This record gives sequence, structure tokens and C-alpha cells, in this order.
Amino acid sequence: MQERREQLLDLGLRLFGSKPYDEISIEEIAQLAGMSKGLLYHYFPSKRDFYVACLRAASQQLRRLIRPDPALPPSEQVRSSLSVYLDHVRANRAKIQAFVGGGIGSDPEVLEVTEATRRAVWEFMLAGMRAADDEHLLRSAVRSWVRFVEAIALDWADSEGVPKDAVIDVCVAVLDAAVGESRQPPEPPGPPRPISMGE
Repeated sequence: MQERREQLLDLGLRLFGSKPYDEISIEEIAQLAGMSKGLLYHYFPSKRDFYVACLRAASQQLRRLIRPDPALPPSEQVRSSLSVYLDHVRANRAKIQAFVGGGIGSDPEVLEVTEATRRAVWEFMLAGMRAADDEHLLRSAVRSWVRFVEAIALDWADSEGVPKDAVIDVCVAVLDAAVGESRQPPEPPGPPRPISMGE
């Protein structure tokens, strides 16, 4: 029964990644799965429940894949996780699009699944940086970087001829710049600068 459920989840991720949530019916899911609607309802009470379960499965898989090796230096942990993530996105673009896009993104449970996954990533990174609770700009920068990586990975998965290492270099450079700038001590206030309309 568990194996059949996992097969359904894999089917669901591919299906939800291929077209909008509203265009997919329970009848279509059951037909592609080779089972009756009644049997499908035995596993998942509704299409929404099926969708949320698919997202949870994708989230768990992604967390396992990108978990960094603690034996590596922090910079290498980031590069290693990025490399694995990019490979995963290219091999499973439809699934990742379903996860990132969120077919019913306004649903609170769907939002919680996607945000919990992002939160797990950035909390691990912030812990590695020993970020203080009051480093609000740093925390915001790292959260934004996680979303940036999602976007650039999907673009790269659709491209041809862009080396994976080049994408990793860009992601690392953006992270280094964001962390460096957000940890700069604030400059002392100076005299107001006159505003020139000619500038």
C-alpha cells in the first residue's frame, strides 16, 4: 500500500508540474493511475489533499538531497548543496515547478509546506553563519537568496550551454555580496547632501 501511495505521489508531482491545478480532475488522475476514483479516494480524500501530499513528498525529498555534509567547510557546503539542487531541478523540472509555483498557492496549508522547506534551508544557513537574532538585514538577505536560487535554477534548467559551475559561481557571489553588505557596520550620519536636479 505504501509503495502504491508513493507511485501516486510521483504521478501527481509530474501531473501538477505539467499544467495548472484547476485543469486537472480526479477522473484524469485516476485514469492515469490505472485505478477507479473510489480507490483513489481511499488514498486521498480530495484533489486538494492529494496535491498537498504531493508537495510534502517533494519537500521531504528536497531536504534530504540538499542536506550539506557537515565535514565540509561552510563555503564548500553551499557549493555542494547548490550542485545537487541544480542537478535535481534539471532532472525534475516539472516537479520543482509544481513545488515552487504552488498551484493553489493561496491555500494556507500549501503555503506552509513551501515556506517550511525554504525556512529549513535558510535557518541552517543562518546557524552556520552564527547569525544573531538582531541581524535582521542578514536574515532578510538569506531568505531572499533562497528564492533567488529557486528562480535561477528553473531558468537554467530550461537553458542550453550554460555550465552548471557558472550558475553556482553566480549564486555564491550573490550570497557573499548580500552577506557582506548586510553585515557592514552602519556609516555614521553625515551632513545632508544637497539635491541637484541635474544629477
